[in-house]
Amino acid sequence: MSVSIQHAREVLRDAELLYSAEQVQASLHKVAQQINAALADTHPLVLSVMGGAVVFTGQLLPLLAFPLDFDYVHVSRYGSNQVGGQMHWKVEPRENVRGRVVLVLDDILDEGHTMEALRQRVMELGASGFHSAVFADKQHGRAKPIHADFVGVELPDRFVFGYGMDIEGAWRNLPAIYAVRGK
Repeated sequence: MSVSIQHAREVLRDAELLYSAEQVQASLHKVAQQINAALADTHPLVLSVMGGAVVFTGQLLPLLAFPLDFDYVHVSRYGSNQVGGQMHWKVEPRENVRGRVVLVLDDILDEGHTMEALRQRVMELGASGFHSAVFADKQHGRAKPIHADFVGVELPDRFVFGYGMDIEGAWRNLPAIYAVRGK
């Protein structure tokens, strides 16, 4: 357990709601429509980035109206920290990307380093194309090495949690997105 139940409840109580559950679901459906329009004829390999993208992936996949193959990768720059650090690969993309159109799903595009590393790796492994979908794109005013092809919502440059994004290991399971006040 990362934080106490009491501390986790205090964090949520003190947080600011950025997107309600209804707004999150509307954005999810928008992303699904865009992906359906763009990738319907490609039979892509969908790679979900564990663990943040698990909520987004689990709700998005049933909305995609075309055949696909599914796998996952596990890479992190955050761990339990609130700032990114060195890239840590727990599960790399496998060889099954060769010759495939690949769609990578992640919860948030923050600085873009993780998604860029994923793009480079799947292309090195022989993917024929790369697309990325993120539920949230953080707007911090700095240049990013990559931009997502499909984006659910834009977020301010604050520490956020909910809908797959955690705070100190807690609250990935929230259906809405919150920001820590003052951060």
